[in-house]
Amino acid sequence: MSQPRPTTSTFPLRKLGTAAAIVIVLAGAGYYWKQRSQAEADGGYRTEAVQRGDIRVAISSTGTLSAISTVTVGSQISGQVTDILVDFNSPVKKGDVLARIDPSTYQAQLEQGNAQIANAQAQLRQAQATLQNATLDYKRKQELSAQKLIARSDLDVSRASFEQAQAQVNAAQASIRSQMASLKNTEVNINRAVIRSPVDGVVLTRKIEPGQTVAANFSAPELFTIAEDLSKMKIELAVDESDIGQVKVGQSVSFTADAFAGRQFKGKVEQVRMAATTTNNVVTYPVIVTVDNSDGTLLPGLTVNAEIEVSKRDNVLKLGNAALRFKPAEGSALADMQPEGMGGPQNGGRSNQNSGEDLQRLAGSMGLNAQQKAAFDTAMAELKKQQEERAAKWQEAAKQQQNGGNRLMGGGMRFGPRSGGGGDAAMMAQMRARMRDRMNQQFAGFVATLDESQRATWAEGLDAQLNAKRVVVYKLSNGKPEVVMAKLGASDGSTTEVSGSNIKEGDLIISGERSAAGGK
Repeated sequence: MSQPRPTTSTFPLRKLGTAAAIVIVLAGAGYYWKQRSQAEADGGYRTEAVQRGDIRVAISSTGTLSAISTVTVGSQISGQVTDILVDFNSPVKKGDVLARIDPSTYQAQLEQGNAQIANAQAQLRQAQATLQNATLDYKRKQELSAQKLIARSDLDVSRASFEQAQAQVNAAQASIRSQMASLKNTEVNINRAVIRSPVDGVVLTRKIEPGQTVAANFSAPELFTIAEDLSKMKIELAVDESDIGQVKVGQSVSFTADAFAGRQFKGKVEQVRMAATTTNNVVTYPVIVTVDNSDGTLLPGLTVNAEIEVSKRDNVLKLGNAALRFKPAEGSALADMQPEGMGGPQNGGRSNQNSGEDLQRLAGSMGLNAQQKAAFDTAMAELKKQQEERAAKWQEAAKQQQNGGNRLMGGGMRFGPRSGGGGDAAMMAQMRARMRDRMNQQFAGFVATLDESQRATWAEGLDAQLNAKRVVVYKLSNGKPEVVMAKLGASDGSTTEVSGSNIKEGDLIISGERSAAGGK
């Protein structure tokens, strides 16, 4: 009996499966060789390109809009409110009547005071009459006593009566003054029964109703709140202590409010207050921002999201922060490379050249006159000469180091990012101090020609340059890595301003190393 023959449909399926497997293997191999070729082409490194652009550094915070000046209007007297003449959002002028309180009690006190004054005046007239009689009697007794016609005791009694009458007149006069003061106080209270606006503005709140009784026995009850001028408003921002050092008066502020989606408003830092507030161990400082609200769009009480522009750098070189954070792994070919740009034998002092360029840019921004510019050029020429002399010494030291070293150089000087130890910070501080002293001495003649404002600008710029942070970065040059020093400037969190004699637009800076398999 013959075996059954296979169906013809199984062969195409097997052929398709085999073909698919071959295609997958070939695709995997192609991807591998492509990745490997790409890794070999860029040296096996991930890179970030140095770009030219703008960097805007801003601090974010939230706050509340309010009128620059808000006045709370209260009542200094107690009584029932009879009339209210304004409502919410009512515009008012200084002196306008806002409300009235029933003055009946104080009017009764006024009438009583007038009666008491009239009584005191009658008592005064009676006392004056008694004084006049006592005065005449005392004078007669003096004459009779002088003639020895009356006893000495009679004169003494007459004098006592005179003085007593004088005291009664003084007491009556004092009583009248007291009654007049009490009457004046009553009149003031009657005037206070009319509540008037102390300023020009807009009524924000009204806390009373007609017929309501206010009691001012212990404190003045609040009746109205008036915003003095809503054409200018303020925002009080809470800025974190880590950012407050960057906030200065006059800086630009942009903010948005949920009530006006898609619209951005502008303001300016008016005041940085020192009254810190601690909430949940977080320290914040109040920053007051003034806002122009001439069109009346913004409303008091709105919550805003603000950004304080603490720095803006236009048309500068910038680099992604990943390249600035990159550190080569132990054992990597990059780990023992020496940095360029430190003024050592590798570059003949190119970092000093870059420092000179920074000083020239600083001087160019100060509006120097011809005399000041000449003094600066003279100081710069002398500085350049000294830098060239130091560079020549470094080069000579490098030659000796390459030949095995000598006693002077120690035979093992090293210029690199790993040359420091635990004392790096102290050493850098000492170097900055020596550099500052050298610069002050070098440019003393130039500084003497500056006015007070220019001196402050020069001192601030020089200090910023000396304290500028510098880091080691790894640049790909013709496919080969080299180590250079980069001076850091402003940062927006993702990119940072960089400068240096060995850094230019388009340079590729290493931000990571790829694995041997070509992966990331």
